[in-house]
Amino acid sequence: MVPQDRVETVSDALDALDALSVSVEDADAQTDAEQALFGEPGMPPPKDGWQRSRVIALFATEALARDGAALLPAQDFFEGCAVLGVADVPEQDWVRLTQSQFAPVEITPSFWIVPTWHEPPAEAHTVIRLDPGLAFGTGTHPTTRMCLRWIATQGPLDGQRVLDYGCGSGILAIGAAKHGARTIDAVDIDEAAVASTRLNAEANHVQLDAGLPDAAHGRYDTVLANILATPLKVLAPLLCAHLTAGGALVLAGILERQADELKQAYAPYVQLEVSDSEDGWILMTARG
Repeated sequence: MVPQDRVETVSDALDALDALSVSVEDADAQTDAEQALFGEPGMPPPKDGWQRSRVIALFATEALARDGAALLPAQDFFEGCAVLGVADVPEQDWVRLTQSQFAPVEITPSFWIVPTWHEPPAEAHTVIRLDPGLAFGTGTHPTTRMCLRWIATQGPLDGQRVLDYGCGSGILAIGAAKHGARTIDAVDIDEAAVASTRLNAEANHVQLDAGLPDAAHGRYDTVLANILATPLKVLAPLLCAHLTAGGALVLAGILERQADELKQAYAPYVQLEVSDSEDGWILMTARG
């Protein structure tokens, strides 16, 4: 058990003692004393840490763990802390355990996101195969689901030129390809996201071009951007400049309370409206 001001020091000490990993949990979780630590996206956290934390270290052997448990209490910085115990971690199939947390995700009754270790549901006529990876976008977050739902329900994108700005895993670009888009550019500032998008597109047998933001050029029939409100406001002139006359602008990563500020930021270019909402998040769309 560690007070807030000692968490980093104790974590560093465990690392120096050859811990394989160190994790920090709220010691008061699931009790009346539990306090929220993380704020809403775009907002500063209400505090730097929990009042009391449980610092858990994983060691390669029980002997190393017990050595650490004996050495830490002798250090001056450990005053006010306590070793709660040493326990054996049984062998598990960690891959299977991780996979069990990700089930197929329904976008519409006929459109599903399905991890590769699952069989698609019988009713799934359109399927994106996607496994959790380094880049954002597995279909489990409301913002991703709303964008995909828009793609699936706004009529086919047959022959369209589509831009996925801030592509993450490439899931929106792949969804557009699955619904008939002719030419798709997927761009992101993160090179790992670009690589992930290319791999996911190949795994789903769709054609698209993935690259850094300067790979986006010209105008598009549909512009998709699932980021967050602050960068979306900054990007307003750029995204609208890429939108063809009468084209569709689809924005996500926006909280309900941020609707008016997004409308204001885009007012010189298009008239944004809320098209969908889920779990406090909204989807905003406009026509060029």
